[in-house]
Amino acid sequence: MASNKPVGDNSRKGAVKKRSQLENPITGTMTKRDKKSGEFMDVKSTDGKFKGVRKEK
Repeated sequence: MASNKPVGDNSRKGAVKKRSQLENPITGTMTKRDKKSGEFMDVKSTDGKFKGVRKEK
């Protein structure tokens, strides 16, 4: 996992591993996916991308 120290500064050192994100072509929102199982984990309710999660190609 990514390192989040010092606590409370709202920054992340490195990317979140074992997760990726892609854009849903129908709704236009970003969807987070588990890299190992391929299972969809979460859908972003607001515009933009997930913080610190790599994009799929």
